[in-house]
Amino acid sequence: MLAETERPVLSLRGIVKTFPGVRALDGVQMDLFPGQVTALIGENGAGKSTIVKVLTGIYQPDEGQITVDGAETQFPTAQAAGDAGVTAIHQETVLFDEMTVAENIFIGHAPRGRFGLIDRKAMQDRAREILASIGADLNPATRLRDLGIASKHLVAIARALSIDARVVIMDEPTAALSHKEIAELYELVEKLKHQGKAILFISHKFDEIFRIADRWTVFRDGQFVGEGRMAGTSESELVKLMVGRAVDQIYPKRPARIGKPALTVAGYCHPTEFDEITFTLHEGEILGFYGLVGAGRSEVMQALFGITQPSKGACRIGEDVRVIRSTAQAVEAGIVYVPEDRGRQGVVKGLPIFQNVTLPSLRQTSRNGFLRLAEEFALAREYTQRLDLRAASLDQDVGLLSGGNQQKVVIAKWLATRPRVIILDEPTKGIDIGSKAAVHDFMSELAAQGLAVIMVSSEIPEVLGMSDRVIVMREGRIAAEFEGEAMTPENLVRAAVGIGAQERGEAA
Repeated sequence: MLAETERPVLSLRGIVKTFPGVRALDGVQMDLFPGQVTALIGENGAGKSTIVKVLTGIYQPDEGQITVDGAETQFPTAQAAGDAGVTAIHQETVLFDEMTVAENIFIGHAPRGRFGLIDRKAMQDRAREILASIGADLNPATRLRDLGIASKHLVAIARALSIDARVVIMDEPTAALSHKEIAELYELVEKLKHQGKAILFISHKFDEIFRIADRWTVFRDGQFVGEGRMAGTSESELVKLMVGRAVDQIYPKRPARIGKPALTVAGYCHPTEFDEITFTLHEGEILGFYGLVGAGRSEVMQALFGITQPSKGACRIGEDVRVIRSTAQAVEAGIVYVPEDRGRQGVVKGLPIFQNVTLPSLRQTSRNGFLRLAEEFALAREYTQRLDLRAASLDQDVGLLSGGNQQKVVIAKWLATRPRVIILDEPTKGIDIGSKAAVHDFMSELAAQGLAVIMVSSEIPEVLGMSDRVIVMREGRIAAEFEGEAMTPENLVRAAVGIGAQERGEAA
C-alpha cells in the first residue's frame, strides 16, 4: 500500500449543487488518497448520493473546484469522469443477463481490431486478467444469467476497473451480500488498496467502516462537517457528527392524551422484507418509525395496508383480529396509508382535486349507483380547508399543484374515510417549509382528536419533534424502541446503524 504522505489523487473544494428549492450540497470538500479507503458517512439526505453523481459526471456542480493530481478539472459527462479514472460500483449496478461476463465488463468500450470490429479474443483475455487481479475465478465466456449474486457483483467491480480506474467509489456494496461474500469483498478492497486505488466507501454499517476504512468524511444536511483518520476516532464521535443538531422547537407537538390500543401488530413477517414485527399503537398517539435506507419501514406499512401480504402474523384493530389481505380490507378496518411517492402512488394526475379526495369515499357521495357532485364537492372542501390547501379551485387538475399541496390532497383523501389509524410515510419529504408546518400542525391535531398516527420519517428532528414514541428498524427488524428522555438523536442513530444494540423497550 502507498504511503499516506502522498498527495490526494482527487480533491473537492467548495462544491455547491442546487435543485429547485433544495441546496443538496453546500460548499462540501473531500480528499481521496491513493492506497486508502475513505468512508463517507451521513444520514439519509446528507448529500452522499449527490456527491457521487458529481464525481461521476452525472451532475455538474454550480460552484466549486475538482482537482485530479493537483490540476483543476471538470467532469462534464460520465465519459469524462471515466477518462479521468473515476468509476463507481453502485448497490444496484445494471448488468445484462444474456451477455457474457466479458461482454458485460467491456460494454461500451470493447477492444477493437481491423475494420473497427470487436476483438473478442482480446476482450476475453483482458477480462480474464482483470478478473484474476481481483481474485475472481470466473470464465469470461459464461453468460451472466448462470452466475449468482456475489459473482455478478464481482463482474460489476471488474467492469468498473476495466477503464483503468484510479478512484473507485463503492456505494453500499454489501447490501445484497451474505457474510461470506462480504468477507470476500473486504479482501478485494485490500487488493485494490495495494494496487494504489483511492477508494470512496459509502455505508451505513459502522462495523464495515471501522473494518476497512483508513479515513472518514462526514456530511450533514449537504454540508461538510469534518474529516479525519479512523484510528483517531470512535463510533460515538462519528454519531455526534452525523446528528449534530437539537430538535427544532417549530414542531407543534401537543401534549398526548394516550388512549386504548387502536392497532396491535403481532409477529408480522415477510419472506424477503421484514421479520417478527410486533408493536402496539394507541389512540391519540403519534408513533414514529425511524431507520436508514433498506431498513424495511415502508415495507411493513405497505403490508399493514394490504399492498403486500405478510407470510405470518396478524393485527388487532380495536377488538377485531385480522390479517389484512387487500387495501379494501384495510380501509374497511379503518387503516389508511399516505405513501412516500405521492406522485405515482398518492394522486391520480389528470383528475381534479375534488375527485382525488373522494375516490376512496364514493359510497358516501353516491346514491343508487349515481355520484352526487354537490356531496363530492362538500366532502372535498371540508378536508382540503382543514389542511389549508392552496389551489385556484377544487376543479383544478391535481397534477398542477405543488408537491406540498399534492401531499395535502393525499392526506385529505384518506381522512375523508374517517379512519382509526393513519400511516404517514415520509409525510413532508420534498415539500416547502410552510407546507411542512401545516402537515405537522394537522398531524398533531389528528392525534389530539384521538386518531392513532404512525409516522415514518428519515428526518431525525421530525421524528423527535412529533413522536410520542419511536421505533427504530434495522435490516428488516425492530432494533430498538425509545420514549421520553431516551428519545435522543444519538440513540436513534446508534440503533439504526447497529452500535450497542439494545433490547427493545430497555431505553423506555
